[in-house]
Amino acid sequence: MSRLDEETLETILSTLRDYAADELTPEVLLRLDHDDEFPMKVLRDLYDPSRIGLHLLFVEEAHGGLGGGAYDIYRVSAQMAAIDLGIATGVLATFLGADPILFGGTEEQKAKWMGRLAAEGLLMAYGATEAQAGSDLAALTTKAVPVVEDGKVTGYRLTGRKQWISNGGVADLYTILANAPGGPTWFVMEKGAEGFSFGKPEDKHGIRASNTAALFLEEVYVPAENLVGGVEGRGLAQAQAVFGFTRLMVAAFGLGGGWAALERAVRYSQTRVQGGAPLSRKQGYTHKLLAPHACRLEAARAYIEFTADRIDEGGPDQATEGAVAKYLATEAGNAAADASIQALGGYGYTREYFVEKIKRDLRITTIYEGTSEIMEWTIARDRWQLHLKTKGAHYLEEAARVEGLARTHRTTGLQVAARTLRGLAALLERCRLDRLTRNQHVLFRLGEAIAYAETAVVLSERAALKPTRAISWPEGTLQAMARVHAREAALKVAAEGLRWANAAGQTDPNLAQALGLAEAFSAQAGLIDDLEQVTTGLVAAFPAA
Repeated sequence: MSRLDEETLETILSTLRDYAADELTPEVLLRLDHDDEFPMKVLRDLYDPSRIGLHLLFVEEAHGGLGGGAYDIYRVSAQMAAIDLGIATGVLATFLGADPILFGGTEEQKAKWMGRLAAEGLLMAYGATEAQAGSDLAALTTKAVPVVEDGKVTGYRLTGRKQWISNGGVADLYTILANAPGGPTWFVMEKGAEGFSFGKPEDKHGIRASNTAALFLEEVYVPAENLVGGVEGRGLAQAQAVFGFTRLMVAAFGLGGGWAALERAVRYSQTRVQGGAPLSRKQGYTHKLLAPHACRLEAARAYIEFTADRIDEGGPDQATEGAVAKYLATEAGNAAADASIQALGGYGYTREYFVEKIKRDLRITTIYEGTSEIMEWTIARDRWQLHLKTKGAHYLEEAARVEGLARTHRTTGLQVAARTLRGLAALLERCRLDRLTRNQHVLFRLGEAIAYAETAVVLSERAALKPTRAISWPEGTLQAMARVHAREAALKVAAEGLRWANAAGQTDPNLAQALGLAEAFSAQAGLIDDLEQVTTGLVAAFPAA
């Protein structure tokens, strides 16, 4: 995929920030949340080319768009989430709704529908989920019955119900996944089609500025040319093909929302005085509620940027990497928002100080576009297959590569990350030998361990060679964050790995040594100093207003 130049991207981001400062003040956002109101005018403003034209970012230049890449969409998605995750979800829904066409449509379909999207600023909805077919789309029940005239299929009649559809009650255009005779298939459906209706907006815990509604289809006719890709049965493959991309957007939501909450906590810590000193100088506060969460968020950012680079460079399917990014970013963002409520004390529990709203909003990111548990399963399944395919060599070869980097970049946690990869390889092999993955919970815990190990490597490597441009950290801060996260990953693999392997009945009396348990605990030396450096960096990056 192409990528915008830095000046164009920064113009979009600064325009978004300016629009939010003028139109989306905290008072406005709190009112929308309280009233459970979808701000149609805001979405129309965001899609208005004369103002922002946000939808043009993911439309190819050939069809009237800007042709942005995965990196650009990550940056904009994080910025939108930092403003308001409900409104961001309305934007995401259009991205999702267009994806089946963008990634699976014929050239004629792309020209027609993406061209209309660019020119008209259409709101779109992604009609995949059903009450009994959320993460398991193969269980969908919506039917597409062919309409045959003179021996030729001229159209389809869609019948079924979709659940939890973002933009469901406000979209101009829908992509609907239905079972045709040839298998699951995407169709494009316009609003107002005969037989189509939608339910009342869902009364949600968070993202209340977004519209979520059920869709009802009663023999809705769509012409044959609206079958995405022109061939039945490709729907699940087309959905799978975009997971690396769409999950990256949700990962960016977790990242942007998590930082929106944590930034408020960091600024608050510098003005709130307890025992004669601001909270920002008290380790019991900063080393629990601020610094560890910042490190996890920046580990997620590094992995998001790593995955975006691979997508933009035209790399193969990034579904597993998208799952890792989404898992860590949304879990880290949700935890950071929770810690920010605690950091603000009683104020954090009130709506006026906003972190309470951010926490409610962020909770959905661990659920939609694949729950955290589905992400754990996806990560474990895919890397388990890679372990078997390479006969255990994959993580050992990666460890050797990282050890080579560690010899010239000694300050970013690379050596600890490399040892963690060796422990991970040993853990996977022990699971194979003792058939421990027969226990579903062991498989899921492997997914968590793999996510931490891989993000530790990527953050350590990028801190040394390719620091993020999204935040300008004081010198040494990102390296300290990498060391903190590498230590946490080491314990996830060694200590937690040993725990669950033992729980499942592993038979190796020397497994603790193979996992590097002693080294993982020894690596914790210096952790307090690094948390102190991270805290100093946070205070410098986000000074009190």
